Amino acid sequence: MEVGGRASPDLPSTPSERSKHLSPCTKQTQCPSPRPVFSTLALLLTLPLLAPTPLRATDLPSPISAPLTEPLSPRFTVATGSTSVPVYLARICSLTAQQRQTLGLPVERDTTQTAFASFDLKGPQPVTVTCADPVQSAKLLPSSSNITPIVSGNHITFTVSHPAQLTLEINGDSISSLHLFVNPPETNIPNPKDPNVIYFGPGVHAVESIRVTSGQTVYLAPGAVIYGKPGQQISRAAIFSINGSNIVLRGRGIIDGSLCPRGTRPTLAITGTNIDIEGIVLRDSCGFTLPVRRSDKVKVTNVKVFGWRGNSDGMDICNSRMVDVSDCFLRTFDDLIVIKTDKNQGVAAGITVRHCVLWNEFAHALSLGAELREPVTNVAFSDCDIIHDLGREWLLRVYHCDSASVRNVTFDNIRIEQARRLMSLWIGKAIWSRDSERGHIQNVTFQNINSVAPDRPAPYADLVGFDMAHGIDNVTFQHVLVGGKQLDPAQLEQNQFARNVTVLR
Repeated sequence: MEVGGRASPDLPSTPSERSKHLSPCTKQTQCPSPRPVFSTLALLLTLPLLAPTPLRATDLPSPISAPLTEPLSPRFTVATGSTSVPVYLARICSLTAQQRQTLGLPVERDTTQTAFASFDLKGPQPVTVTCADPVQSAKLLPSSSNITPIVSGNHITFTVSHPAQLTLEINGDSISSLHLFVNPPETNIPNPKDPNVIYFGPGVHAVESIRVTSGQTVYLAPGAVIYGKPGQQISRAAIFSINGSNIVLRGRGIIDGSLCPRGTRPTLAITGTNIDIEGIVLRDSCGFTLPVRRSDKVKVTNVKVFGWRGNSDGMDICNSRMVDVSDCFLRTFDDLIVIKTDKNQGVAAGITVRHCVLWNEFAHALSLGAELREPVTNVAFSDCDIIHDLGREWLLRVYHCDSASVRNVTFDNIRIEQARRLMSLWIGKAIWSRDSERGHIQNVTFQNINSVAPDRPAPYADLVGFDMAHGIDNVTFQHVLVGGKQLDPAQLEQNQFARNVTVLR
């Protein structure tokens, strides 16, 4: 059948069956420029990788084909103008799967697939999505994109004029949706011959673990799919481990963790200074997807994350400073973006998360905790859209289970299109607690929050201090709309250890 503008073989989509189409892993790679391992079929589709000078985006053939062995969506095709765009698949949880995990039942049989496509924007572009099913309705999220799709038969058309992370829902189906990642144009594509460049061209690559050190750049070309494979013994090293300073990992390719057993390794782990991550897709991590630990001056921009397994957190920012996350999309089964501090690993400070689109399947969307054992200060979540919330936890939260001081946290300009529980500040003992002492929370602001009414009744905010010496002080709610109405003080719940709480219009 024709999929994504090219013939696609009838290939299995489960990780175990898909692994048969990958060449065996090489040993753990630590050299400056590894030799990627291609499947035979993918090699036939590989574009030329070597050039005497750096490639430009306009030098690359258009369109970029997906690897032949990579299963594509049987439901959607996407075109920008006359250019076909590959539509990939990602495994995700359904609401049924969440309920099963809560009950301790197997999740695997209740997962499903979503689809995603990615393309670079070169001025306003018309987009045509063709669906295999009859289309009665189509909706583009987030609503703040202000794009209204036009339905004609089984075609949906609209125009995009700026980079965005969009989700298209057909006939009210919010589970198996189509995610459209509209990227800014790539510039200054690195030279594959540069000894400090680790270059993955279009095609399927299988690696055990890549260690990236100071001064190196990793580039994932459009059409590159890198599978992390466990070796003879299960490796706990990340598929990509970034350790050092002045490191870049960017491109338009995919890093996939589906072949690794659950809980064994992160997909992309960062420890360093002056780190820049941009443009890639991280799919099906078997553990934390993108942990940032003991780092300074880290930028994560335009990264897309899908995760369906337990502990497949999106981004965990731990004991790090001056971290900026922007223009990202996350849909994971566990926490989306969370800040933590482990003992004796340094403080967390100066962290900003902005202009992200979030789909919360099970836990928290934007949060601090549960592990907070060293001070945290100056954290700002701003200009984000939460398009779905199916979770059991509070969306915006400081969940404090240990002894640290937490100060100066702001949730600003957050748009919430589905909600179960909204805002929470909590200090107490939990299964995650490691310290005998409890901590403090001071100076937290929720402002310019616009949420639909949650499917649970008020309270819409829950403030729980631990005792008089370990309380919550100085909390402001300003211009918080719930269901189109200003937050009322009666819709808050707080104990006697939450002090100086103000609600402003």
